[in-house]
Amino acid sequence: MIKVLLIDDHPIVMEGLKNLLSRQEDFSVAGCCATGAEGLKAITTLNPDVVLLDINLPDIKGIDICRQVRKHNTDVCIIALSVHNERPVIKNVLSSGANGYVLKNSVGEEIITAINAALKGNTYLCRAARDIMSQIQEGELTEMPRITRREKEIMALISKGLTTAQVAEQLFISPHTVESHRKNLIEKFDVSTMTAVIKLATQYGLI
Repeated sequence: MIKVLLIDDHPIVMEGLKNLLSRQEDFSVAGCCATGAEGLKAITTLNPDVVLLDINLPDIKGIDICRQVRKHNTDVCIIALSVHNERPVIKNVLSSGANGYVLKNSVGEEIITAINAALKGNTYLCRAARDIMSQIQEGELTEMPRITRREKEIMALISKGLTTAQVAEQLFISPHTVESHRKNLIEKFDVSTMTAVIKLATQYGLI
Protein backbone atom coordinates (compact mmCIF):
# COMPACT_ATOMS: atom_id res chain seq x y z
CA MET A 1 0.00 0.00 0.00
CA ILE A 2 1.37 3.39 -1.03
CA LYS A 3 1.19 5.91 1.83
CA VAL A 4 0.31 9.45 0.72
CA LEU A 5 0.67 12.53 2.93
CA LEU A 6 -1.48 15.55 2.09
CA ILE A 7 -0.21 19.06 2.86
CA ASP A 8 -2.70 21.78 1.92
CA ASP A 9 -4.37 24.59 3.85
CA HIS A 10 -7.60 24.54 1.84
CA PRO A 11 -10.19 22.18 3.40
CA ILE A 12 -12.12 21.75 0.15
CA VAL A 13 -8.96 20.76 -1.73
CA MET A 14 -7.98 18.42 1.09
CA GLU A 15 -11.36 16.67 1.00
CA GLY A 16 -11.17 16.35 -2.76
CA LEU A 17 -7.74 14.73 -2.55
CA LYS A 18 -8.88 12.35 0.18
CA ASN A 19 -11.88 11.29 -1.89
CA LEU A 20 -9.70 10.84 -4.97
CA LEU A 21 -7.19 8.65 -3.14
CA SER A 22 -9.87 6.63 -1.36
CA ARG A 23 -11.02 5.35 -4.75
CA GLN A 24 -7.57 3.92 -5.49
CA GLU A 25 -6.93 0.38 -4.27
CA ASP A 26 -3.18 0.84 -3.88
CA PHE A 27 -3.16 4.20 -2.06
CA SER A 28 -3.88 5.16 1.53
CA VAL A 29 -3.90 8.62 3.15
CA ALA A 30 -1.15 8.59 5.77
CA GLY A 31 -2.05 12.00 7.15
CA CYS A 32 -3.36 15.50 6.45
CA CYS A 33 -1.51 18.71 7.33
CA ALA A 34 -2.63 22.32 6.93
CA THR A 35 0.75 24.00 7.49
CA GLY A 36 4.30 23.52 6.35
CA ALA A 37 5.55 22.99 9.89
CA GLU A 38 3.05 20.19 10.44
CA GLY A 39 3.97 18.73 7.07
CA LEU A 40 7.70 18.64 7.77
CA LYS A 41 7.09 16.90 11.08
CA ALA A 42 4.69 14.40 9.48
CA ILE A 43 7.16 13.53 6.72
CA THR A 44 9.65 12.54 9.41
CA THR A 45 7.25 10.69 11.71
CA LEU A 46 4.92 9.05 9.17
CA ASN A 47 7.55 8.27 6.53
CA PRO A 48 5.13 8.52 3.57
CA ASP A 49 5.93 7.24 0.09
CA VAL A 50 4.36 10.28 -1.56
CA VAL A 51 3.65 13.86 -0.51
CA LEU A 52 1.03 15.97 -2.27
CA LEU A 53 2.26 19.47 -1.44
CA ASP A 54 0.51 22.80 -1.89
CA ILE A 55 3.34 25.22 -2.68
CA ASN A 56 1.45 28.20 -1.21
CA LEU A 57 1.15 27.43 2.48
CA PRO A 58 0.54 30.07 5.17
CA ASP A 59 3.80 29.56 7.06
CA ILE A 60 6.46 27.96 4.84
CA LYS A 61 6.70 28.12 1.06
CA GLY A 62 6.42 24.76 -0.63
CA ILE A 63 9.74 25.35 -2.37
CA ASP A 64 11.45 25.70 1.01
CA ILE A 65 9.77 22.52 2.23
CA CYS A 66 11.14 20.65 -0.79
CA ARG A 67 14.63 21.91 -0.07
CA GLN A 68 14.47 21.00 3.61
CA VAL A 69 13.14 17.51 2.90
CA ARG A 70 15.76 16.80 0.26
CA LYS A 71 18.55 17.52 2.73
CA HIS A 72 17.82 14.25 4.52
CA ASN A 73 15.26 12.36 2.42
CA THR A 74 15.77 11.63 -1.26
CA ASP A 75 13.32 8.74 -1.40
CA VAL A 76 9.94 10.35 -0.76
CA CYS A 77 8.12 11.46 -3.92
CA ILE A 78 6.93 15.07 -3.78
CA ILE A 79 4.16 16.19 -6.11
CA ALA A 80 3.65 19.96 -6.06
CA LEU A 81 0.08 21.22 -6.34
CA SER A 82 -0.28 24.84 -7.38
CA VAL A 83 -2.42 27.54 -8.95
CA HIS A 84 0.70 29.14 -10.44
CA ASN A 85 1.13 28.54 -14.16
CA GLU A 86 4.29 30.60 -14.69
CA ARG A 87 7.34 28.82 -16.11
CA PRO A 88 9.89 30.22 -13.59
CA VAL A 89 7.73 29.02 -10.70
CA ILE A 90 7.47 25.53 -12.18
CA LYS A 91 11.21 25.39 -12.86
CA ASN A 92 12.03 26.61 -9.37
CA VAL A 93 9.79 24.01 -7.73
CA LEU A 94 11.29 21.17 -9.77
CA SER A 95 14.85 22.34 -9.14
CA SER A 96 14.06 22.41 -5.41
CA GLY A 97 13.44 18.68 -5.41
CA ALA A 98 9.83 18.08 -6.44
CA ASN A 99 9.13 15.03 -8.58
CA GLY A 100 6.10 16.51 -10.26
CA TYR A 101 4.01 19.63 -10.78
CA VAL A 102 0.24 19.56 -11.16
CA LEU A 103 -2.00 22.60 -11.48
CA LYS A 104 -4.93 22.55 -9.10
CA ASN A 105 -7.43 22.89 -11.93
CA SER A 106 -6.21 19.61 -13.44
CA VAL A 107 -8.46 16.57 -13.42
CA GLY A 108 -7.97 14.07 -10.61
CA GLU A 109 -6.58 11.43 -12.93
CA GLU A 110 -3.55 13.63 -13.58
CA ILE A 111 -2.68 13.57 -9.89
CA ILE A 112 -2.83 9.77 -9.89
CA THR A 113 -0.72 9.69 -13.05
CA ALA A 114 1.78 12.05 -11.43
CA ILE A 115 2.07 9.82 -8.36
CA ASN A 116 2.61 6.68 -10.43
CA ALA A 117 5.19 8.41 -12.62
CA ALA A 118 7.10 9.70 -9.60
CA LEU A 119 7.09 6.26 -7.97
CA LYS A 120 8.76 4.94 -11.13
CA GLY A 121 11.47 7.58 -10.84
CA ASN A 122 10.12 9.95 -13.47
CA THR A 123 9.39 13.67 -13.30
CA TYR A 124 5.80 14.49 -14.17
CA LEU A 125 4.19 17.69 -15.39
CA CYS A 126 0.45 17.93 -15.91
CA ARG A 127 -0.64 18.63 -19.47
CA ALA A 128 -1.13 22.36 -18.87
CA ALA A 129 2.29 22.68 -17.21
CA ARG A 130 3.93 20.86 -20.13
CA ASP A 131 2.33 23.31 -22.54
CA ILE A 132 3.55 26.24 -20.46
CA MET A 133 7.10 24.91 -20.34
CA SER A 134 7.17 24.41 -24.11
CA GLN A 135 6.61 28.05 -25.02
CA ILE A 136 8.12 31.37 -24.02
CA GLN A 137 5.84 34.35 -23.63
CA GLU A 138 7.00 37.88 -24.17
CA GLY A 139 7.83 39.80 -21.02
CA GLU A 140 8.20 36.85 -18.68
CA LEU A 141 11.23 35.69 -16.75
CA THR A 142 13.12 32.85 -18.40
CA GLU A 143 14.36 31.73 -14.98
CA MET A 144 13.79 32.72 -11.37
CA PRO A 145 16.49 35.11 -10.12
CA ARG A 146 18.21 34.29 -6.84
CA ILE A 147 17.11 36.93 -4.35
CA THR A 148 18.79 37.52 -0.98
CA ARG A 149 16.87 38.08 2.24
CA ARG A 150 17.89 41.74 2.27
CA GLU A 151 16.76 42.21 -1.32
CA LYS A 152 13.37 40.71 -0.44
CA GLU A 153 13.07 43.14 2.46
CA ILE A 154 13.89 46.08 0.21
CA MET A 155 11.44 44.97 -2.50
CA ALA A 156 8.69 44.56 0.09
CA LEU A 157 9.22 48.07 1.44
CA ILE A 158 9.46 49.66 -2.00
CA SER A 159 6.26 47.88 -3.02
CA LYS A 160 4.57 49.69 -0.12
CA GLY A 161 5.64 53.04 -1.56
CA LEU A 162 8.64 53.81 0.65
CA THR A 163 11.39 56.00 -0.78
CA THR A 164 15.07 55.09 -0.77
CA ALA A 165 15.63 57.26 2.30
CA GLN A 166 12.69 55.69 4.13
CA VAL A 167 13.84 52.17 3.28
CA ALA A 168 17.33 53.00 4.51
CA GLU A 169 15.97 54.39 7.77
CA GLN A 170 13.73 51.39 8.41
CA LEU A 171 16.46 48.83 7.70
CA PHE A 172 19.21 50.83 9.44
CA ILE A 173 21.39 50.95 6.34
CA SER A 174 22.64 53.83 4.20
CA PRO A 175 20.71 55.21 1.21
CA HIS A 176 23.74 54.31 -0.92
CA THR A 177 23.37 50.65 0.12
CA VAL A 178 19.68 50.73 -0.79
CA GLU A 179 20.52 52.16 -4.20
CA SER A 180 23.10 49.42 -4.74
CA HIS A 181 20.47 46.79 -3.97
CA ARG A 182 18.01 48.48 -6.32
CA LYS A 183 20.59 48.41 -9.11
CA ASN A 184 21.35 44.73 -8.46
CA LEU A 185 17.65 43.84 -8.50
CA ILE A 186 17.11 45.63 -11.81
CA GLU A 187 20.03 43.66 -13.28
CA LYS A 188 18.82 40.34 -11.83
CA PHE A 189 15.33 40.79 -13.27
CA ASP A 190 16.75 42.10 -16.55
CA VAL A 191 14.43 45.13 -16.61
CA SER A 192 14.99 48.88 -16.73
CA THR A 193 13.03 50.15 -13.72
CA MET A 194 12.33 49.22 -10.13
CA THR A 195 8.63 49.38 -10.92
CA ALA A 196 9.11 46.50 -13.34
CA VAL A 197 11.05 44.59 -10.67
CA ILE A 198 8.19 44.95 -8.18
CA LYS A 199 5.64 43.89 -10.79
CA LEU A 200 7.54 40.71 -11.65
CA ALA A 201 8.41 39.92 -8.03
CA THR A 202 4.75 40.20 -7.08
CA GLN A 203 3.64 38.13 -10.07
CA TYR A 204 6.00 35.30 -9.20
CA GLY A 205 5.33 35.33 -5.47
CA LEU A 206 8.72 36.63 -4.37
CA ILE A 207 7.17 39.32 -2.17
